[in-house]
Amino acid sequence: MSSPTQRSKAHAKKLGYTVAIVEHWNAWARIRQDLFGFGDLLCMKEGEPLLLVQTTTTSNMQSRMVKIAGTKEAAIWVSTGNKIAVWGWAKRGKKGKRKTWTLKAMTYPLAP
Repeated sequence: MSSPTQRSKAHAKKLGYTVAIVEHWNAWARIRQDLFGFGDLLCMKEGEPLLLVQTTTTSNMQSRMVKIAGTKEAAIWVSTGNKIAVWGWAKRGKKGKRKTWTLKAMTYPLAP
């Protein structure tokens, strides 16, 4: 099974982005650290704003949006014309059928 980060990286590449994983393992603190506290993937595509993606499971998407909203870095990132997305993954499918990984995407800030 691949991680949400690996699934999101593959999805971004399918969308035509050049992708870099920008989260890292901090061995001293024994935690994963995201870029600006919320970015797992940095995605770029010619002619488009930069996209910073937080990857997670669908059940954790709302808490990730709250975390992003609580950072001044997110406001700065968006104010410069760049984008932030939260991509959540879950295995879904009809009862009795094979389950497949499906993506749910949210954009920060949420549209009113």
